[in-house]
Amino acid sequence: MITKNFFVCGLTGWCMEILFTSTGSFLKQDKRLIGRTSVWMFPIYGTAAVIAPLYHSIKNLPALLRGCIYSVGIFSFEYISGTFLKRHGMCPWDYSHAKTNIDGVIRLDYAPLWMAAGLLFERILIQCNTSESP
Repeated sequence: MITKNFFVCGLTGWCMEILFTSTGSFLKQDKRLIGRTSVWMFPIYGTAAVIAPLYHSIKNLPALLRGCIYSVGIFSFEYISGTFLKRHGMCPWDYSHAKTNIDGVIRLDYAPLWMAAGLLFERILIQCNTSESP
């Protein structure tokens, strides 16, 4: 099940990132709506699979609090993975230009987005793990 969850989260993350970056194209009035991601992002998003077992421990908490917990976890892993990738010249993102950046690898102003992403991963994983196979 963890392997399935890893792939579901990796693919979901890729899709979210492509939609998010294509929104940036739209805001720049680029009608091509080009979205971008990196192969490195698949395993990074895939680690959101840890939300499934975590959810069982926190499911009775309000959604806002669960979202905060997910956001802290996502920030932590984004910082660790971004620092590692940056050290090896492979980091596909650079937030150095943002006022709320930490070491160019996380942006604190993205907290609401990561809260929403964590709750979305939660919903997808719950659905994915309770559905019956055809």
